[in-house]
Amino acid sequence: MNVVVVGSGIAGLTTALHAHETGHSVTVVTKGALGDGCTGYAQGGVAGIYGVGDSAAQHAADTIDAGAGLSDPAAVDVLVHEGATRIAELIARGVAFDRSPDGRLLLGREAAHRHARIVHAGGDATGAEITRAMVASVRDADVTVVEGAFLADVIAEDGVVRGVRVQVGGAVSELSADAVVLATGGAGHLYAHTTNPLGTTGDGIAAAVRIGAAVADLEFVQFHPTILAEGPAFLVSEAVRGEGATLVDADGRRFVFDSHPDGELAPRDVVARAIARQSARQGSPVRLDATMIGGLRLAQRFPTIDRVTRERGLDWASTPIPVTPAAHYLMGGVVTDLDGRTSVPGLFAVGEVARTGVHGANRLASNSLLEGAVFGARAAAALGTPWQHPPVSSQRGSAPRAPLSEESESTGEIAVGADFSRAALQRLMWDHVGLLRSEEGLRHAATIVGRWLAAIPEPATVREREDANLLLLARATASAALARTDSVGAHFREPLASPLLETV
Repeated sequence: MNVVVVGSGIAGLTTALHAHETGHSVTVVTKGALGDGCTGYAQGGVAGIYGVGDSAAQHAADTIDAGAGLSDPAAVDVLVHEGATRIAELIARGVAFDRSPDGRLLLGREAAHRHARIVHAGGDATGAEITRAMVASVRDADVTVVEGAFLADVIAEDGVVRGVRVQVGGAVSELSADAVVLATGGAGHLYAHTTNPLGTTGDGIAAAVRIGAAVADLEFVQFHPTILAEGPAFLVSEAVRGEGATLVDADGRRFVFDSHPDGELAPRDVVARAIARQSARQGSPVRLDATMIGGLRLAQRFPTIDRVTRERGLDWASTPIPVTPAAHYLMGGVVTDLDGRTSVPGLFAVGEVARTGVHGANRLASNSLLEGAVFGARAAAALGTPWQHPPVSSQRGSAPRAPLSEESESTGEIAVGADFSRAALQRLMWDHVGLLRSEEGLRHAATIVGRWLAAIPEPATVREREDANLLLLARATASAALARTDSVGAHFREPLASPLLETV
């Protein structure tokens, strides 16, 4: 079977390796270099190893709680019961997770986890280590890799996927396939502030939408609470708070307890909103205080963060550091069943591009790498098997889609008639379709995005295609957020959302 995998993070490379090892002919198409994408930036680790008093059932309960009850229990069950196997597979492929002197895997804890169950590598360089090992495995295998290839479109004929159209430089070509696996990541660059690398522009979701694939839960965008507010966006892992660091306001008070009894270890959406509100109230960033952990432990456990903070003139061992939220992860995406099948025969989706049902309204920390590995392996196993239409995922987290009105009046800083630019789109989304949302702001954003989308010319360059994809995803996200009138998880509605402090 001829398989094209688009994307080369943990989900795509897991799929490619499993497909190759079971006899399929595999081509990996990647926008940048092999291994580029969000996986390499992951700091915290991979959840799924259970110590004394912990279990898969408790991991599932934490996942569903973090997802505000909207996770698909069947998908969560798959995740937690197959996770240990996938972690063992990563180890077999050469991933060097951190261990104690006696050889036991070291386990970390992050927010909304009741137990320490997260394996990590290099202290805070888990994603980079996974990427290194998996890229080496793909290079060693007989897998064709096409680098620097932008996904222009998925090709479908008579409702069945037949391949992809890719752009390399100025040339567009077609690759035929019996199955296409999207592993293209999310759409962090919809927003002015994001932890995602530059290429994360929603290309896979947009291509799936253009051929009629079902999408869901695009309103659920996770904002990581703690991004360093000095210099370019740099994530300060939630694991730092798991080690005991606290969030303090300008007076040194731990303010997150005002929003949730778990304080700094509350679900990410709660912590991010608490930070945004407090920053706006005091007119300056809040601080992450890790001084109680000690300089030696910080340097050993979080060497990357320690290095970057010091490069930016901050000594986090002695002084709390300024932090702010930023767009981090998309819980929604292309709807799949438990084996990665979408609603279009021949098209699979794995990783952040997919809506498997695991994350519900808010992803539990360190479940993303696990999801990519678990469902990437399952998608590879399902290649060539009969198609079920539509996917069997319950879609219990989905909301009906609201029509977008062109009648909304301009109420924000960006006027309805303003010209499109990517920066203007990102600011519009940050202000009105971000952490804090209102119906008025959402309708304003939807109006502007709709007019921009109608006015842009047919894209030709990669940059123009990215912009078109971002606009398509912005419209779909605003529509989904308008349709879901209740506040749940990462989607939070207010009568009139307050502007967020610009801190990065």
